[in-house]
Amino acid sequence: MTDSKNPNTIVRAFWRAVKVESATPPYDTIHLKVFYPARMSASEAERDWGIVPADRQQAPFPVVIFFNGVNCSPEIYQWLAVKLARQGLVTVTFAWVAENIPGLVALTPGAELVMWQPDKYGTGPTASALPTLLEELERINSEGILANLLDLQKVILGGHSAGGRLALENAEPRFFPQVAGAFGYGVHSAAAVQMGYAPNTILPLPDSLPLLIMGGTRDGVIANSSYRYGISPEEAMTLTERTFTEGISGGRGDSYLVSIEGANHFSIAYPSDLTTGRPFLDFSPTQPEDQIRSLLAEAICLFIKADVCHQKGASEALARLLDSANPLIAFYGRK
Repeated sequence: MTDSKNPNTIVRAFWRAVKVESATPPYDTIHLKVFYPARMSASEAERDWGIVPADRQQAPFPVVIFFNGVNCSPEIYQWLAVKLARQGLVTVTFAWVAENIPGLVALTPGAELVMWQPDKYGTGPTASALPTLLEELERINSEGILANLLDLQKVILGGHSAGGRLALENAEPRFFPQVAGAFGYGVHSAAAVQMGYAPNTILPLPDSLPLLIMGGTRDGVIANSSYRYGISPEEAMTLTERTFTEGISGGRGDSYLVSIEGANHFSIAYPSDLTTGRPFLDFSPTQPEDQIRSLLAEAICLFIKADVCHQKGASEALARLLDSANPLIAFYGRK
């Protein structure tokens, strides 16, 4: 992974469609958008079909798979995908309309609900889309624009809300040896009492890979969903912090918690979409949202450079960014 400093480098994307073998039609198709660093070539394929070759000087590319929140369109995360691709990270967003809960059709990050049950949790993957996505990455690496340009031993899982939870829960080499780290925003690992857990339970996360857990001090969706976990709304604002302190043991120095002052649950989403999802539960942000997004993107990029790609100087740059003097940092933890 290298910094994209060549002025000729741009970000381009292409689409793929894949079938999920375990799913039932018509809810068995995932549509992917794959963002990559590219360089204009003035070729015929470029002029006629918009097929722009990858910037091979930056290869091999680590890959970020980004899991959307429930009923959150992948387009609201495109700003982040573009920023990651500019830093040499091929980034995949996807859309999967499915019926995870009988009678409820939704745009889903792909949760294997049965694996959240008390007798199942931790024994297998909770991300039902991930095996299919990883298989498709193998195909993308074997043909077309990105053939032989992907580093499929450095797959980073990221996500928002429920998608962020899936990213963190499935950063488990026992299940997915390709995965090298994970990050999530607006995320926690509290257990739903409806699944049979005792109130106030924080579930453990896999703890063998670098993890970046992020949240905002104005997260109204987590606060207003607290009844699901047997927790009062006031305590719900601490769920992201408790996930860091109780859900992982750490000890390697590559697990982080970043609480962003004035950010809400949908600060990672741009442009905002009020027609779907649950933004009506959120609190209003109290800090400029463009600055919040800039901080999120920089923290994610530096985390990947420092702890997944082990790039020189990245750890120091991340520490400087998250220093307590930064007015957007409400709390920063590392263990």
